Amino acid sequence: MTATVEIYMLLFRFTPDFQSRPTEEELLQMHQQWGSFIGNLAITEKLVSTHRLSFEGKTVQTDKSVNDTIGTNNGALVSGNMIVKANSLDEAVQIAKGSPILNMGGTVEVRKIEPMNN
Repeated sequence: MTATVEIYMLLFRFTPDFQSRPTEEELLQMHQQWGSFIGNLAITEKLVSTHRLSFEGKTVQTDKSVNDTIGTNNGALVSGNMIVKANSLDEAVQIAKGSPILNMGGTVEVRKIEPMNN
């Protein structure tokens, strides 16, 4: 019997430190880590898509007013997301454990994507 492949979203969060800038070498190392992480998922056909988010944005409130800020959770920003294929939530969590965001002091939230019912 074949396992059912499900779709999960990984939400990457971290607290940026705008006072401390990484060196060129640190930036290169981070890019290489992300490239390996994403490349390995692509090779194993687990990667659906991935996006990095800008620090620039606005928030629309329930009263339709607009703030020139983006949401944080205890200072942590959602910095990107990735959609992956996995056979279970546990497998998606194992994928998340390989994320370079963890080396940057960030976190990964893993959520199953549910289809919209019309």
